[in-house]
Amino acid sequence: MTIKPLADRVVVCAVAAEETTKSGIVLPGTAQEKPQVAEVVAVGPGGLVDGKEVVMTVKVGDKVITSKYAGTEVKCDGKEYNIVRQSDILAIVE
Repeated sequence: MTIKPLADRVVVCAVAAEETTKSGIVLPGTAQEKPQVAEVVAVGPGGLVDGKEVVMTVKVGDKVITSKYAGTEVKCDGKEYNIVRQSDILAIVE
């Protein structure tokens, strides 16, 4: 099964979070922050959204930084994805 986003939506998959601090302390799963860096898996077509033309600027494979609690979390084939609006993407990591 594949996820195909509509309008200005983008499907992202979180990049693994650091499990140790810079000083070498191992963090348990409950102490880790929600990752904000994600990889773009699928991109909607853009188009007319709320009366405004939206041009999609991200593409599949881009690493992006998203708002911390943005989007909707979904599970598909055992993997966790987050569906966000393009406006919830803060930056592209190069």
